[in-house]
Amino acid sequence: MNKEAKKQEILEAFQFRHATKEFDPEKKISDDDFAFILETGRLSPSSFGFEPWRFVVIQNPELREKLKPVSWGAQKQLPTASHYVVMLARTAEDMVYDSEYIEHMMTEVKKLPKEAYEAISGFYKTFLESDFKLLGNDRAMFDWAAKQVYIALGNMMTAAAHIGIDSCPIEGFDQEKVQAILEKEGVLEGGNFEVAVMVGFGYRVNEPRPKVRQNMDDVVKWIK
Repeated sequence: MNKEAKKQEILEAFQFRHATKEFDPEKKISDDDFAFILETGRLSPSSFGFEPWRFVVIQNPELREKLKPVSWGAQKQLPTASHYVVMLARTAEDMVYDSEYIEHMMTEVKKLPKEAYEAISGFYKTFLESDFKLLGNDRAMFDWAAKQVYIALGNMMTAAAHIGIDSCPIEGFDQEKVQAILEKEGVLEGGNFEVAVMVGFGYRVNEPRPKVRQNMDDVVKWIK
């Protein structure tokens, strides 16, 4: 496929994607297709490459039903989505520069030599302390991690659209109540994670209205 054809294919996927309010409960995503969607999330970029996320795929009908009363934005998606994902972000405890998790990422996942590990640790500490001033503010640390989760979210929804699968990102929920439910289920791993966003995947019941966006000149500013 040449470049122009590829560009058109990508734009068609963006035109296809919309926030699907209700899925066809009879149509299920294949294991292979959903593994592909998850892989695009796993391969997504993150600050310093620390991957501050967990993708919890909730297929249990009873747990979905528990979430429904505290998820006002997912009243139709929770019962009908083929796959429903709660996307978690790591808390400040894991994201501080001297945490066991950060050490694990640098030494066991990235397998950095000692010199590189010490250098990046220093850069990361300065970033948290001075550049973004995140240290000491647990909410700001979580929000920073959650912003990275949204990168994975966008990639997963776009990847799904490329293969004809619908999705809907969901922020319409009571975060504390959702977290309380998931904590009882052991999903949050004792406070290492909090809920960033949720997303349903499946196949649409109804065709959406035509996509409406601002003009390019209204959203892009060039500085030459």
